[in-house]
Order: sequence, then structure tokens, then C-alpha cells
Amino acid sequence: MNIRQELPADYDAVYRVVQEAFAGAGHSDGTEQDLVAALRQSGAFIPELSLVAEEDGQILGHILFTRAQVGSRTVLALAPLSVLPAHQRQGTGLALMERGHGLAARLGYDYAVVLGHPAYYPKAGYLPAEDFGIRAPFPTEEGSFLVRPLRADAPPLCGVITYDPAFGI
Repeated sequence: MNIRQELPADYDAVYRVVQEAFAGAGHSDGTEQDLVAALRQSGAFIPELSLVAEEDGQILGHILFTRAQVGSRTVLALAPLSVLPAHQRQGTGLALMERGHGLAARLGYDYAVVLGHPAYYPKAGYLPAEDFGIRAPFPTEEGSFLVRPLRADAPPLCGVITYDPAFGI
């Protein structure tokens, strides 16, 4: 499996991957693929942190990190992470996160925040956001709002996260 930066030529394939990945998800609103397209057009988009996992020329997964704010500090919002259903539970999502976290740290980002499954994201080092003083701007299920420090010297945070308007929040 190869993990690389997403290219404009990948956009149609990524749209289908995201759509298929969330088609059977109970927590999906069915618009995750449109969110990816909207975020690419936003000021929060970071091309280096839009990654695809491919094998034999087929895109199997995608991850997107975009800029968000906690007070005056810029953090990253991980949304969405998508893997084709036939390739889920094989480490693709974890590999995408690992590569994304490493790139984000090298780019100088301190934290990644995700609203996600409380049993899955801790496998990639995510911890309860309230432990870091970060709150969501909306109600969340217990344990589903998570944060991952990307650098050992990350300064403390405190406040409500502000997402890009593309999120519709």
C-alpha cells in the first residue's frame, strides 16, 4: 500500500471512496463526500494533509486534516477518514492517520482533533478532548470528541474549537 498526497486527478475517485465508506455508517449524514469537496475550496485546506492510500493504482482510502481554531491557536480537524468497506479493518485507516500525524507535526501543528468512534481513534493515540481543555461547539456523545497531541512540546490549550464554515457548524 502506498500513501501519498491527494492530487486533483484523484478527486472523483476520492469522492466515491468517501461516499462508499460512509454509505452504511449509522453516524453518517450522507454528505461527507461533499464536505471533502467544500473543504478543498476553503481557507482551511492544507493540500499536504489530504492523503490517499492506494494499492495497484486503486484508491482504497482517504484522510483529510484541515485548519481549525481553539482560541488563538491553530489546530487540525481530522474529517473525514474514509476507507472502502472491503478494505476496512486491515490497518488502512491507522496507516493514513500515522502518516498524516507525522506530516502535520513536521509542518508545525501541535494537535489534531476528531469527532469519532471512541473505541477506534484511541488506537491512533487520540485521547478525550476534555483532558486537554478543548470543547466542541455542539453536544457530543461521551468519549467521541478526541484530541491527539502531535508533538511532545505542544503547548496547553483551552477553549471551544471553531471549525471552518464548510463544516456547516
